[in-house]
Amino acid sequence: MSSPSPWHTIGRHDVLPATKHDDRARFDIVAHLNAQIAQTLSPRVKTAYEARARQAFRLRHGRDPVDRHEVAEAMQREPAYRVFSLVRRNTMEIRQHAGRQLVARQAEALRDRAKWANDGARTLQLDPTLEAPRYVSAVDTHLMRGGYTAERMTDDVTNPANYDAGMYATTGGAGGPWNDAAGRALVDWLKREHPQFNPRRIVDLGCGLGHNTLPLRAAFPEADIVAIDVSAPMLRYGHARARSLGVSDVTFMQADATKTPLEDSSSDLVFTTMVLHETSRQALPQIFLESHRLLRAGGLTVHLEQPPYRGLDPFEQFMRDWDGRFNNEPFWSALHESDLPALLVKAGFGAGNVFESRCSALPPSQTVIKNEDFGRAPSWYVVGAWQAAKGIASLG
Repeated sequence: MSSPSPWHTIGRHDVLPATKHDDRARFDIVAHLNAQIAQTLSPRVKTAYEARARQAFRLRHGRDPVDRHEVAEAMQREPAYRVFSLVRRNTMEIRQHAGRQLVARQAEALRDRAKWANDGARTLQLDPTLEAPRYVSAVDTHLMRGGYTAERMTDDVTNPANYDAGMYATTGGAGGPWNDAAGRALVDWLKREHPQFNPRRIVDLGCGLGHNTLPLRAAFPEADIVAIDVSAPMLRYGHARARSLGVSDVTFMQADATKTPLEDSSSDLVFTTMVLHETSRQALPQIFLESHRLLRAGGLTVHLEQPPYRGLDPFEQFMRDWDGRFNNEPFWSALHESDLPALLVKAGFGAGNVFESRCSALPPSQTVIKNEDFGRAPSWYVVGAWQAAKGIASLG
């Protein structure tokens, strides 16, 4: 079995939680359990489906399952899937418990370090009157208690610190030491597919900690970059993290991605990275409408997600749907059944300017232990649209 990168190879910054030996060991156990799930248990689920469950379904119905729901019917009592699912769920619970333990004992110190980094900065713009939508505030996403918006003290940053430290264990280091694989993949896609594109203003909707925002700063050093999120704790931590990494010219703004305070036709690139599945049926088209409103002529909106279920075989749909059933991702299934290109057209983008693509993460610039725990580099489905005219680069 290929081994995941150990936690001690994570990228260091001033607000990363301090760890002891046992903390790092817990995270490494999580990473190895995830590697076991991906490399050992998941293939056995496929074998069980092919050898037993599909055959039993065929005997009952006279045909193979045609979608993820029928595969779920066939697999609901299959021991291989039940073991896979139990271990995967328990692994996420262990990861969250380890993260909570880690940040709880240093909550005040983390808060104070973030406050010191953020003090007096005009680039952190919080809105205490903003009410986070229920699809964010009412969900313990990824089993993280309180989700992205929880605050247990004034200026709290404990959940973001938990998220930052634990993500490396969840992915086995596949996102690189800075957990920024999606941002690096987007930059690579832009440079490869549209090398003349030179955005003057870039907007990251649903930036979270800004993991995937900062690669855009490195790629487009002259651009004005605004990173938007509804969560004040995430923005406090993300802003402090960016400043500790030497980035002091990205604006972290608290706002709803469906209705930002930015001006009409003020931006050249509006993007999201693995955010749409954490929204809702009502918010998703509004985010596309907001992207359309923000873009100048020749501007680009682009969104990285897991691939839609259309075109995937029923078994793969079923396996990818696990997060929607067991990992507190209530919009996961509906998002991946949505026709995102059609929603972009409905938002006002011309059908000829809407596109679908794929992108993959490049190796990080830092040297880390080779990680192959999931058998391939992280990759994403890309959906987006040009404003007014396909391929017209913004003039810098």
